[in-house]
Amino acid sequence: MITTTETISANSPELLRNSIDDRIVKVRPMSTPIDQLSRCGRSRRSGSMTVEYYSVDTKKTESSITENAPGGAGAKKSDSLFSHVVKTADDTIFEASETILVPEINGYNDDGTPGGPLVLYVLDRPTTGGIEVAPVNGLPVKGMTGMSINMPALPAGTRLVRMGRAATELDVQTAQFAALPQKDSNHCQIFKMQVEQSTLAKIAEKEVGWNFSDQEEAAIIDMRLGMEKNFIFGKRARLFDAAKNEHVYFTGGIWQQAARSHTMPLGKLTEADLIDLCSAAFTGNSGSKRKILIAGTGLVEALSKLQYTKTVSAGDTFTKWGIEFKEIRSNFGSLYLLHSEVFDQCGHANDGFVLDPDYMTKYVHVPFQAETLDLRRSGQRNTDAVVLTEASCLVLRYPAAHIRVIGQTEEQSE
Repeated sequence: MITTTETISANSPELLRNSIDDRIVKVRPMSTPIDQLSRCGRSRRSGSMTVEYYSVDTKKTESSITENAPGGAGAKKSDSLFSHVVKTADDTIFEASETILVPEINGYNDDGTPGGPLVLYVLDRPTTGGIEVAPVNGLPVKGMTGMSINMPALPAGTRLVRMGRAATELDVQTAQFAALPQKDSNHCQIFKMQVEQSTLAKIAEKEVGWNFSDQEEAAIIDMRLGMEKNFIFGKRARLFDAAKNEHVYFTGGIWQQAARSHTMPLGKLTEADLIDLCSAAFTGNSGSKRKILIAGTGLVEALSKLQYTKTVSAGDTFTKWGIEFKEIRSNFGSLYLLHSEVFDQCGHANDGFVLDPDYMTKYVHVPFQAETLDLRRSGQRNTDAVVLTEASCLVLRYPAAHIRVIGQTEEQSE
């Protein structure tokens, strides 16, 4: 990006004239929220262009039955204990001595009357698959008080919710608990912008006070807009540039890093749909109760047309990190809504992204810096030149806390 008297005359012929008005309007759009958040939040130095990091999730709290489990007495383990093998979608989350709630199936009281959801006790996790359980409040045997032997039938698809352990008086050990972090990686991308101004352009009298610092500021705005698009929608890759005989690193955006997606019908958006979004954003993960919804024009328009009630309300304007948000409050948590034209420009005008800023980390290999080039002494050009550089990337350390919001129009839903 170089400014000379010739380019000024061609593109802004009124600039190099006698002084008339020294005021100039600079457009500083609030259009790079992700980049802004990354600079205000946690940042770590990276010793290389490739960043390897670990993210750990909490242990799953529920699974479901994959095969119909017949009811009845089951297999006798002792005079008062009968077991049943239940096949689940993820047997590994259950351990011996844990209890399981089956919220969709009724259990029984001691007198044989229905009494709340069924509770199961985990006896073992056989190597052949499934989990071996005993009903805690199954149907009792007539004439045998305190024996809930008969388990109700459990159809495929029934939810199983993992609860706490139930140990005996002499138990001192349980099955080992291990939360193993998952390894992932991203590349730092080298963002650069060169700003030049010729000596003649610098000394020429201008109609407004436009100097090299203003030129740098405009370049930084343009650079950050480009970084914003890479940070959101970039694709992680490494290519070899044969002309330069070097590898080029491309950073992966947070859009693909998020673990979940949620679809919203924009054509007939209702308050119930917004409640569903809040439910998806704040349940099923251990993230914050305050998250940011960055959205394109189509999604913001649909949300703005809703009639809010006491259940979901549009709160006051909220300013933090130098960004102005509109708060949407629900019983699940608060979403801070922000319009981003970057989504429009990148083909996601109807979409949005729910970001938990507490679980986003910026890795920096080369911190943002400005390096002055002496092009006069090197005999290249009679200009003042500055190169702006940063090599960085963003990672979501807890992908389940973030959600891609896919806006679906009426045409797409048909």
